[in-house]
Amino acid sequence: MPTMLNILVKDDATTPKEWTLVPITDNPFPQWRANDSSIPIEGQPRFSEVVEKLKNGNYKVTAKLELPVMETLGASGASAGYVAPPKVAYVTTSIFTMFVDRRSTIADRANAYRMMIGILQGASETTGTGSLANTAAGDAWKGSVRPAPYTFTGLVIPN
Repeated sequence: MPTMLNILVKDDATTPKEWTLVPITDNPFPQWRANDSSIPIEGQPRFSEVVEKLKNGNYKVTAKLELPVMETLGASGASAGYVAPPKVAYVTTSIFTMFVDRRSTIADRANAYRMMIGILQGASETTGTGSLANTAAGDAWKGSVRPAPYTFTGLVIPN
């Protein structure tokens, strides 16, 4: 496995923030976490990767991103002046899993990976690459009407 380095990734906020995910551990599998001093540890975005060998000899490769959302403080505290620390309200989790035959080649896996990432990024009838630019304006994903981004962000489900 390559040396674990920081991962820089922008979010889809109105004014995008670039998050730095720092390596936490590589044992048993690589894990990264943001280190924003204004957010408690349990509220930091987290990313992990797992490679599992299946009983049939094939592999299951999974990447998982967890984005905790912190509660906001309502009242200014009790009459004694105590203000409870913020807690995680909920976590939005995104998981990408690829099942890989043990006979597959790097080229096979790269091709499947690239095509799926393109679809998830908004490939359409006019662009086969989707919204690749990390410099895209804020709300680029939230406002997308491309099939995969629209389904994931708008929760488009059949009646």
